[in-house]
Amino acid sequence: MHAREQARWTRARLGTDGPPLDLLTARFDRHVYAPHAHDEFTVGVTVGGLEVIAYRGGHIHSGPGSIVVLEPGEVHTGGPAAPDGYSYRALYAAPDLLTDGMRGTRPPHFRQPVLDDPELAAALRTAHTDLTRHPDPLEAESRLPWLLTALARRHSVARATDDTVPGADRVARAVRDRLADELLAPPSLAALATDLGLSRYQLLRAFRTTTGIPPYAWLAQHRVARARGLLDAGARPAEVAALVGFADQAHLTRWFRRVLGVTPAAYRDSVRHDNVRHDNVRHDDVGRNSVQDGAA
Repeated sequence: MHAREQARWTRARLGTDGPPLDLLTARFDRHVYAPHAHDEFTVGVTVGGLEVIAYRGGHIHSGPGSIVVLEPGEVHTGGPAAPDGYSYRALYAAPDLLTDGMRGTRPPHFRQPVLDDPELAAALRTAHTDLTRHPDPLEAESRLPWLLTALARRHSVARATDDTVPGADRVARAVRDRLADELLAPPSLAALATDLGLSRYQLLRAFRTTTGIPPYAWLAQHRVARARGLLDAGARPAEVAALVGFADQAHLTRWFRRVLGVTPAAYRDSVRHDNVRHDNVRHDDVGRNSVQDGAA
């Protein structure tokens, strides 16, 4: 491989016991893929440069911000279409991940393999980046099926199902309660959906409609709230991360900064400093009162 070329694979898992989903981060200047096909949908976002792909008897080109969807079993190649090469993010999704939220059980068909959808492209790229860094199972299951369903609903020829989920508030409460009760090892969304007699898409739809955020984000914020209490009591961030269910201290720090704007260590130090200051003020008041009492 050329010195500037790179390819990094990350395996995410959709739920603790759920199926794997592979993520690829790549940059190529010279490399050209041999003709091949995948059993999964290949969903990619071009980040930079220009790529040319031999597909369905012709050639397609993808530039920055484009979404590329290659269907299972379709033979294709891929390579740079310009001297500066190209870079992209891709995920390889089992067909059933795109059928949830759609009518019928057949995988959706995409007439156009290159799609112009800046909002969805940005969301796919962000989710890919976040999960490559921290492949959290609940986060992967909350974000990727939702985005893949959006892809199918917006751009495939399949018909979408009705978005209405009866009793959405009840569903959201039930999911919150289960996630809070099983903080250290949360159940998969697929298992929760089965228990509630819903599809995973319906569960996600009900939860997002009611709370405004996906389940993994709600759980992360709940964990941050629990972490604050432990830090207030003097626990170290590395200990706290494990006690509230984060994968490691870096995972805790990422979410702590998102929710509170500071690192756990900075928060703990500020709380301890404030406690010491109040203790000193209280001791000074006690001493002052003792002197005044004696003078009286």
